[in-house]
Amino acid sequence: MRTSNRKINISLKNQIIKSFAQVIADFKDTQEADKFLRDFLKDAELETFAKRLAVAYWLKKGRSYANIHTNLKVSSATIASTQSMLGNKGFQKALKRLEADEWANQWSEKIKKFIK
Repeated sequence: MRTSNRKINISLKNQIIKSFAQVIADFKDTQEADKFLRDFLKDAELETFAKRLAVAYWLKKGRSYANIHTNLKVSSATIASTQSMLGNKGFQKALKRLEADEWANQWSEKIKKFIK
């Protein structure tokens, strides 16, 4: 993903990033957020962000670099740089949410089987 070489004022940068985050946080459900992201980002940009989160999730689950590289079609450098971000609080919070969703989905399936 290409970024501009022209830097804006740091206060303005922080303000527009917070505004962007607020827009995403205000969506009422994943369908609204998905629609926005697909409309707003180019396919390659969206895939890059989604893959980065998937790499982090799989690293946390203990998957090997080779497995991640083969399945997600990312470079070792991408995996390594993502691994270096795993300690960041925002990343940790996102991964906890993914794990909570995974846990909820697993239990939901178990309950559905039990009820039948």
